[in-house]
Amino acid sequence: QVQFVESGGGLAQPGGSLRLSCAASGSMFSIRTMGWYRQAPGEQRELVAVVSTDGTTNYADSVKGRFTISRDNSKLTLYLEMNSLQPEDTAVYYCNVARRSMAVTDMDYWDWGKGALVTVSS
Repeated sequence: QVQFVESGGGLAQPGGSLRLSCAASGSMFSIRTMGWYRQAPGEQRELVAVVSTDGTTNYADSVKGRFTISRDNSKLTLYLEMNSLQPEDTAVYYCNVARRSMAVTDMDYWDWGKGALVTVSS
């Protein structure tokens, strides 16, 4: 089973930027579509961005044009570049397997990491 360690979270002002990283422990990372998920306080977890093994990306409407997902299979690492941050982006961000279509029904997730807390506030 692959383990994930998310990092790069912190406090950002509205309009600011942050870059998240997710280090995976196993080579299975390289053959799966991966995604970034987030969970705001009192809310359900939502999928915000995915990147397939060929580099194709897809985004939730709420982050399209502001967030960029990428991966480096040689480093077993997933990234999320977040720009033009807004208070509603405040959440704990997690990485895990995903589908290119962004469908989450009956998804067989790997173990979740602890996540990276992103707080957007002035």
